[in-house]
Amino acid sequence: MSKTIISPSILSANFMNLQSEIDAVEKAGANWIHIDVMDGHFVPNISIGIPVVKSIRKNTNIFLDTHLMIENPEKYIENFIEAGSDLITFHYEACENKIVEIIKLIKSHNRKVGISIKPKTEPEVLFPYLKDIDLVLIMTVEPGFGGQDFIHDCALKIPTIKENAPDNLIIQVDGGINNLTAKICTSLGANSLVAGSYIYKATDYKKAIESLI
Repeated sequence: MSKTIISPSILSANFMNLQSEIDAVEKAGANWIHIDVMDGHFVPNISIGIPVVKSIRKNTNIFLDTHLMIENPEKYIENFIEAGSDLITFHYEACENKIVEIIKLIKSHNRKVGISIKPKTEPEVLFPYLKDIDLVLIMTVEPGFGGQDFIHDCALKIPTIKENAPDNLIIQVDGGINNLTAKICTSLGANSLVAGSYIYKATDYKKAIESLI
């Protein structure tokens, strides 16, 4: 996969004008929209939920990349799929003993499945699942808040995953992504980047997105 998938995180968008913000980044060249779902338990923040995903789906055809930073994700996965998510990424740390079950659940609905790991989680824990999933999301900040600084050591997980994964696995990186850190990640083998603040705080979304590729 040569093209880098750019997935702007709407966590940094202006929620008063969410539809226009999504339309704007899509027009500017975004491939996906990244939807950060936080429950205030798995991460120390609360963001958006199922009704917002449903509203977004009604107003755009863009690929919806839904990142569940929540406890017990299996309880809500079908609701997020019904709301219109194209990809569901859940956290390894939230359900270590239910991972195979959750992968099967998402695949049974013909959706793409991803697993994410926090900065302190070693990439090797994902090796047993790499052949059965579509995406690995490597967090390069502690999940829960936008605008944090990139943790460089976390980027070193990218080649470890790449060397042990099927060629078609999407390796996504989220956290502190800008024009400089994006190049670090893609040079190590990442092929999808999540950027929130860097894109949505830019005066020119198109230039910001192009600078990541």
